[in-house]
Amino acid sequence: MHPAPSNPQLAGADLLRRVEALLEQMTLEEKAGQLAQYSVGTPTGPGTGRNDYETLVRTGAAGSLLNVVGAQETNRYQRIAVEQSRLKIPLLFGFDVIHGYRTILPIPLGMAASFDPALVEQAVRLSAVEAAAEGIRWAFSPMVDIARDARWGRVAESSGEDPHLGAALARAYVRGYQGTSLSEPTSVAASVKHFAGYGAAEGGRDYNTVDMSDVSLRQIYLPPFQAAVEEGVATLMSAFHSHNGVPATANGYLMTRILREEWGFNGFVVSDWGAVGELLKHGVALDGATAARKALSAGVEMDMEAHLYGPEIPRLVREGKLSEAVVNEAVRRVLRVKFALGLFENPFVDEKAVAYVATPQKRELARRMAEESFVLLKNEGGVLPLPPSGRKIALVGPLADAASSMLGIWSAKGEPQDVVTLRAALERQLKDKGTLRYAQGTGVLSSDTAGFQEAVAAAAASDVVIAAMGEDENMSGEAGCRTRLELPGNQRQLLEALAATGKPVVLIVFSGRPMALTEVQGFASAIVQAWQPGIEAGPALTNLLWGEVNFSGRLPVTFPRSSGQVPLYYNHFNTGRPPGTTDLTRPPANPAEKYVSRYIDECNIPLYPFGHGLSYTTFSFSEPTLSASALKAHEVQKQGKNVLRVRTQVRNTGKVQGTVVAQFYLRIHGASTAQPVRQLAGFQRIALAPGESRDVEFPLGFQELSFIDTRSARCVEPHTRYDIWVGDTSEATQHASFTME
Repeated sequence: MHPAPSNPQLAGADLLRRVEALLEQMTLEEKAGQLAQYSVGTPTGPGTGRNDYETLVRTGAAGSLLNVVGAQETNRYQRIAVEQSRLKIPLLFGFDVIHGYRTILPIPLGMAASFDPALVEQAVRLSAVEAAAEGIRWAFSPMVDIARDARWGRVAESSGEDPHLGAALARAYVRGYQGTSLSEPTSVAASVKHFAGYGAAEGGRDYNTVDMSDVSLRQIYLPPFQAAVEEGVATLMSAFHSHNGVPATANGYLMTRILREEWGFNGFVVSDWGAVGELLKHGVALDGATAARKALSAGVEMDMEAHLYGPEIPRLVREGKLSEAVVNEAVRRVLRVKFALGLFENPFVDEKAVAYVATPQKRELARRMAEESFVLLKNEGGVLPLPPSGRKIALVGPLADAASSMLGIWSAKGEPQDVVTLRAALERQLKDKGTLRYAQGTGVLSSDTAGFQEAVAAAAASDVVIAAMGEDENMSGEAGCRTRLELPGNQRQLLEALAATGKPVVLIVFSGRPMALTEVQGFASAIVQAWQPGIEAGPALTNLLWGEVNFSGRLPVTFPRSSGQVPLYYNHFNTGRPPGTTDLTRPPANPAEKYVSRYIDECNIPLYPFGHGLSYTTFSFSEPTLSASALKAHEVQKQGKNVLRVRTQVRNTGKVQGTVVAQFYLRIHGASTAQPVRQLAGFQRIALAPGESRDVEFPLGFQELSFIDTRSARCVEPHTRYDIWVGDTSEATQHASFTME
């Protein structure tokens, strides 16, 4: 029994008839052409060295182009396709629209910190509208890989370490890009990536090997992908790595059995850049023809920049080494997406559109997204918010006035001139209200201390110091892997010198990953994790520093104490020798404390846990109440949804309005496979006035209560116990329990 098609828009009777009618007219070469993608212009990969793109399009040898930007350029190539090629099949233009097209938003890890899928969807919709206006109808986004290792550079492109949060945001991205109908001119086909397990790359090294159990794959790494498929995503991208010994680009278990046979995915899969050709380097193919055959047979319908499908597919079919039926099914999948996007009816875009302007409306959305992404990690002595006027402020650090670093990784067509830096925003904020002394102090990677004296002098002459430090835009993202997660260069030394003045220091950390801040947290009274926040970096930060907006961001990743702790994540399995009540804030004092699962030279708890985030107010949670104290496994399986309701009362116990992310966690005891010590099963953003309280309910069903068993099937089992916690961090303490009978 085959599952229903994942996207009904790709399965309409009229659409399928049009696909078949066109397919019947195609030669083998034209079929292979629809499965070939070429990069034009500024490459996202190592370069192409080609200049025959017009000929490729004219002869039907290219079905898709990437990195063609601007309405005039996309229209130029599209005219060749629909006016000069034999079958007049339009091109599909793709681009790395990761966190904005022209209006650059916070990096995906920052957007995940908002725990606000509705706002993320709204922000992504803006990206789609801007991209589609220039003919880009395909975004290589979202990246939904679960990222548990902060050394991996691509954690910046992820939604963090949790499958529940990742799944919720995957759905939001798909809705944002694809809108209510793919045929709408402002809709963009999403490409969920990288399928699958790529976030577990060995040692946090990009492109590296992944070896994991099917239980971990299905319970931790696949839920965001499955959520995107259920939401109707049009395309997926395969991953670079070798998964359990088989490169993902040739992995039929992932792309045929799971993706198509189990989930009913009816879009198409594109390889990552050159990945089909990399099968030779992986050692599973001796020549390009074999690489092409293995990738296509496994389920990769489009070859991005390996240049193998075009020449090899016709030869393989004619030599009897590849079934034409396999080729036809791949072409069907590509054509279905092109028809659904309305490219045959509306292949061109308006070239007379007004030049881009960062309008107040666009800036407001970018600013709000940034404000919700910032996480207040520490606020000792209430140094924040800053008073409205009359203060002398020193602004120090290599990222205080670094526009490009605010754009972050994969910033599409973003321009530094659109960025309002922290320095520019502070100058505006303090005009006639205070004084600002600025000194860069050092560079991001510098060891030169020549600027320290000016920075320290500025600090000594001020009431408070704002230190803008962290990573630049090139230190994370693809191939941006690091073994050391501490502040790079001599930034720590500069921070220590600033703290030595005795003035309170507010540390703003800009980065594409969790940083190890243990060495520096003692030098700062307050710490704000700002990620790479986009064009409204400065105004968003000043709004929060002065309390005009309250902090509401929460960590979507765990922050380690040191680099040696990673991979570090909250939803880990227990062991036969858990630390128990051992004091994990110090090394073991005796043998009884040593022989448990822990390090002996480091505190064994994170510096800041998943879900952590402070506010200018405080919140309390009541003990949770349950709609039932026991459930029957077969009824949960049958009913599916809303089998149990968990309620708690949340109260704002402080003096200012604030927004809390109410978080619900559970643990399953007695199951046939080991389960995480905690796992997020629900969250809600709640805005409360001072003293206001609200009842919050988390409805639970089969999806939230189930797990992957020894047969790789999702199930609930009788004779199990569920512990649940509610609060505003993964270390929540308000607790209840129930049984599954």
